[in-house]
Amino acid sequence: MSVDLSVNIGSLKLANPLIAASGCFGYGVEYAEAVDLSTLGAIAVKGLFLEERAGHPPARIVETPGGMLNAIGLQGIGVRRFVAEKLPPLREQAAVVIVNICGSTIEEYAEIARILDDSDGIGAIELNISCPNIKKGGMLFGCSLKGTHEVVSAVRNVTRLPIIPKLTPNVNDVASFAVAASEAGADAISLVNTFLAMAVDVETRRPKLSNVVGGLSGPAIRPIAVRMVHECYQAVNLPIIGMGGIMTPDDALEFVIVGASAVQIGTANFVDPFIWNKLLQGLTEYLERHQLEAVSGLVGSLDLTVRETTWTNS
Repeated sequence: MSVDLSVNIGSLKLANPLIAASGCFGYGVEYAEAVDLSTLGAIAVKGLFLEERAGHPPARIVETPGGMLNAIGLQGIGVRRFVAEKLPPLREQAAVVIVNICGSTIEEYAEIARILDDSDGIGAIELNISCPNIKKGGMLFGCSLKGTHEVVSAVRNVTRLPIIPKLTPNVNDVASFAVAASEAGADAISLVNTFLAMAVDVETRRPKLSNVVGGLSGPAIRPIAVRMVHECYQAVNLPIIGMGGIMTPDDALEFVIVGASAVQIGTANFVDPFIWNKLLQGLTEYLERHQLEAVSGLVGSLDLTVRETTWTNS
């Protein structure tokens, strides 16, 4: 049985729903010798500011029992160097490129988007309004309904590319932020980014991260992320890219069944850089086993029927 793994994220068509998550796959070119980039649904590249950025000093990564903490601080080469140095080889590799952009101001987001709009080989822009590891911009916009709306609107005004705001889980009602993004002109949404967390060295009684707090990712957050994707699917009529602790095909399928059209793989890539074929094979086998022709038919297929239970006295 032949199955169709292709999905649509607004006007962007992906060969399959697997996307390398921003911050966990470099700029994509670093993995080109190990992974055929054209076989991925897309690559969400490392977050870009307008200018180069050093990020936080070490220690910046700490392993946890259910994942990892990071406080990289969005170190990066800046958008102009990305366009000049990284984008050409990505085009040569036939990679579908989603560029994750960051800003300390709304004007910075808009200027980066304008530069990318004039560049060939970019499929979409992911707006990072949810990073917990920077002191200006980022999550400060993403934790405000007004800020979310303003950033998305500003970027919408300067680009024809699909816009995908990346939402933070560090709010009380994530669905309301999905609605704000939709009303401002987003083409899709992605969620979730990492959860604010910290770790302490009990011998020194000092934080393990130089930034004190960082973002928690990995399997520990997956059930919460699945719940949040489900809530957003009920609230907006937009494609959703789900992420958070996906390690197996079943993990990815959970997100799809509750409403995600595609998924991003992050922390798992550090554990197994060759995970992509395993996930694709698992998705294909699931569709064949359930006699489903296309993965798109699974999106939002969660059965919420209330089943009556009959109790008997023994």
